[in-house]
Amino acid sequence: PKFLRRAARKLKRLQQDLSRKQRGSQNRKKAVVKVARAHARVADTRRDWQHKLSTTIVRENQAIYVEDLCVTGLGRTRLAKSVHDAGWSSFTDMLEYKATRWGRTFGKTDRFAPTSQTCSVCGRIDGPKPLSVRSWTCPCGAVHDRDVNAAINVLAQGRWDNSNACGTRVRPALVPAPRPTSRREAGIRPNAACPTRSVEGISVP
Repeated sequence: PKFLRRAARKLKRLQQDLSRKQRGSQNRKKAVVKVARAHARVADTRRDWQHKLSTTIVRENQAIYVEDLCVTGLGRTRLAKSVHDAGWSSFTDMLEYKATRWGRTFGKTDRFAPTSQTCSVCGRIDGPKPLSVRSWTCPCGAVHDRDVNAAINVLAQGRWDNSNACGTRVRPALVPAPRPTSRREAGIRPNAACPTRSVEGISVP
């Protein structure tokens, strides 16, 4: 749901009323409160919808994988309004902590993985496509819906990352350094003068 776009007409009217009020007047203060309440209502509606949807997803699925999108970068494009209206970061945060609470598997795929360019049937990378292309045909003959194909690839990548994290060790474990068995091995000369300090009247080396 496009919460911000649905409330855009009302927000525009309230902002215009606010700009016409004289600075420092009581009417301007009242207009500021009206604008703030309208924005808060949009944010609350979005948050309520995200909570309901994330709870449903976590309850109905044992494993959840999402794509780690660069929301900051997308916010600098012409899609900035739609990106911020979707609230992707807050939604994935809800999924993550609810999955942890319910004992579900949660993972994020790499943001640079070509999920919308890769054929989920043969694995061929067909190259970048503009957002206007909603479906495409792979040379292997498979016809893909852009979003469904990307979702299949995100699921496969998430399962692969999870199996590597659980089944095999990517890097060697940290091994604690052995404790020295003598003062000489620790780099301390046996005849070196060691100053002492006093703690509550007890002499400590």
